[in-house]
Amino acid sequence: MTDDWLSVCRAAVEDVRGVLVELPTREEREPVVGAGEGGDETTAIDAAAERVIIERLRAIDGATIVSEEVGELQGDGVLRIVVDPIDGSLNAKRGIPFFSLSIAVADGETMDDILFGYVYDFGTGEEWVAERGGGARLNDEELDSTMPREEIEILSFEATLTSSVAEKAAQMIGLAYRLRIMGSLALSLCHLAAGRVDAVCSLKAARSVDIAAAQLLVRERGIAIDLPEAPPFGAAPLDIKGRSRVVAAATPEVAAELFAALSR
Repeated sequence: MTDDWLSVCRAAVEDVRGVLVELPTREEREPVVGAGEGGDETTAIDAAAERVIIERLRAIDGATIVSEEVGELQGDGVLRIVVDPIDGSLNAKRGIPFFSLSIAVADGETMDDILFGYVYDFGTGEEWVAERGGGARLNDEELDSTMPREEIEILSFEATLTSSVAEKAAQMIGLAYRLRIMGSLALSLCHLAAGRVDAVCSLKAARSVDIAAAQLLVRERGIAIDLPEAPPFGAAPLDIKGRSRVVAAATPEVAAELFAALSR
């Protein structure tokens, strides 16, 4: 089954890659063409990437598909596929090579039901994969023993507004030595799973489409992740309605300390 899902996800990568070729410039990628079911503006690149992926996923018998722009396409089986065709779409629109495709497969309706997670980085070509109870891999190799540090050297902020960063960065003094703001929550969580960064915080509320696949890599590594504004994490619904800021770190204690700092 894992090989089957890998094949589907890799085909979806090629679908999105084709869209990137068809829309090569900022002028073609960034026009707003509507509003997604999640409430955000839908740009040309978002709409085109979602269209090709939805077309592929709808061929999977009985699957319910949850995606940022179209919302929920109901199937008649238990299978649920949560997809973000382009996580980091502002980067994609501007030609910054840090954005990803994120696909999670679940046999139920909550985070705990996710059995397969896939994140593809279009900048580096890195492929991140996790299986429930089966560990986490990068480019077909098990992630090595490198883990995030409890003493935070690098903290990844995920935010959209300078004002949010300015407001919260001061709260991290004494808690995190350096900040990174990369622009793709899914990829930041993958980097946490690999020990490249030591913690991740979202400064605005995230939805299941933002984290469903990457959180499985984090949890398979035994790293703490929480939705403190909508606990418990495992019961979070796989839809586009539930929202909470995300904190993730080496231990639950460090994650709690981060959220306490963000909440001051």
